[in-house]
Formats: sequence, structure tokens, C-alpha cells
Amino acid sequence: MTDYHLHLYPHRMDESIPVPPEEYPLDHIERFVTAAAARGVTELAFTEHLFRCVESTDALGPFWEAAAPGAGANTARDIRLDRTMSLERYVEAITRAKEAGLPVLLGLEVDFVPGTVDAVLDLLAPYPWDMLIGSVHWIDGWWFDRRHSIEEWEKRGTDRVYEEYFALEAELALSGSVDVLAHVDRVKFLDLRPEAEPLHLYRQLVDAAQRSGVAIEVSSAGLRHPVAEIYPGPRLLEMCHTAGLDITLASDGHRPEQAGGGHDQVVVAARSAGYGHTARFQARRRRLEPIIPPSKE
Repeated sequence: MTDYHLHLYPHRMDESIPVPPEEYPLDHIERFVTAAAARGVTELAFTEHLFRCVESTDALGPFWEAAAPGAGANTARDIRLDRTMSLERYVEAITRAKEAGLPVLLGLEVDFVPGTVDAVLDLLAPYPWDMLIGSVHWIDGWWFDRRHSIEEWEKRGTDRVYEEYFALEAELALSGSVDVLAHVDRVKFLDLRPEAEPLHLYRQLVDAAQRSGVAIEVSSAGLRHPVAEIYPGPRLLEMCHTAGLDITLASDGHRPEQAGGGHDQVVVAARSAGYGHTARFQARRRRLEPIIPPSKE
């Protein structure tokens, strides 16, 4: 089984968190493999954030300037703290691990900023990706799932935030730029939700994904977040299955001990929604394999 969403290091939420090293040693990657294997997960895809790589600066531009001044300043600060990695050295490290025989894939989490797709794809074109996953973390430059985001939530209102978020997810899906949509309902991260489940917004996203053929990630990351729920939630995942969308399984781990975390739970969620297969990737080509249920199921 697989975990197709992993990062080499935690985010730098403040200056007290050490800057990641310039080189990413093989034994560090091996620790992810070992932790995942203990959970029955035998293939990993590292999918570092594009925005964390210094090479993304020109392609993404100062997108936070579109936000309200306070929200934009918070986003700019967080980007400055976290943009410490090298895309070139990241690719070299994962490629070296593959050549050493470790069961890892070279992926990237392509953070979506409208209007930047062409520049981003030009930046990524020279590299031998196995898969690209896409995600939405900002609405008009506002980082909606950070602790400092509550004031902007209150200004916009929950319904408007969900509408704007899912419109961006649908736009990302239709762009054809990625193979998988990561944590598609991450807008619920802080457990702020509309009074009624927004099925019309789910439909907008599912229809877009169906048109493009992009796969959907089933992620245990939400179990570690305030929402305490898998991404996507049960109703949205059922809609994805009904629409014939493929899925991948993921933890979104940022530390070795998180690799494969929550794997049994995402398998149960996928099977409960009707899924019997998961997608695997190599050189951005997809194939399906049966989902192996947890032994306790």
C-alpha cells in the first residue's frame, strides 16, 4: 500500500523552528520508509511544497498582495519563514534515494495561485516527476487555515469562504496541471463549517475533477488537525466514488514518525465510500491496484 503525500521537514511556523538543512540525507528518508513499513505501507511519494522552494519566488510572485493588508502581511511573513528549501537539492535527494533502492517516488505539492499555472509548469518541466499533487492554501492571498486567520473568517463569513475555496479547487482541477488533488476540503481545517453541508459546492468540485480526470487524495492529515476528520469527509468522498474518480491514500506527514500515519483509517474511509482500488503512479502515469483492507476490518 501507499502513502502519496509526504514532506521532509515540518513547516517553520516561527523563527524558533530550525531552518531545514541544505542537504537532505539518505538516512533521513530511510526513517520515513521504516516508519511507513511498520504500518503496512510499502511505497512513499515525497511531495514537498513548491512554495517552500526558493526557486518558486518568481513563478508564484507576491500573491499575498491581493489580500487585505493584515491578512496579506501574515501570509508574507509565513512564506518568508518557510521558503528555505532548494527545489534542485530536493529533487536530487529523492532521486538519489530511488537510485539506492528505496521505495520512494519523486513528487511535488503544487500550491495553486490563479494566473501562475503556465509559469509554474515551465519551472517544473525539466524534472523527472512521478506525480504532482495540487492544493489550495490561499484565497486571494489569505492563508485561511492558520491561527492568525480567524479575523478574516469573521469578516468574510463561513459561507463565502467555502464558496471561494471550492471555486479555486474546481479551477485547479480543470487546469490539468496536476495528477491528484490534495486534501480537497481542507477549508474545514479549523472546524469552521456552514450550517448545512455545502453539497452544491462539492458537486462543483466533483464535476470539474470528472471533466479533467484528476484523482482525489484520501488523507489522514485531518485527524491531526482541529477538524479531527479525514479529508475528504464521507459525503464528498461518496460523491467522488459515484463520479468514478480515482483516489490515492496519504498522510501528509512532515516527520518520519508520521509516514503511513492513519493508514488503516483512510483505507476504511475509502472502502466505506465504495472504493476497491487506489491509484499508483510512475513517471506521471497512473495504474490501479486493489486496496488491501486492514487486518482488523
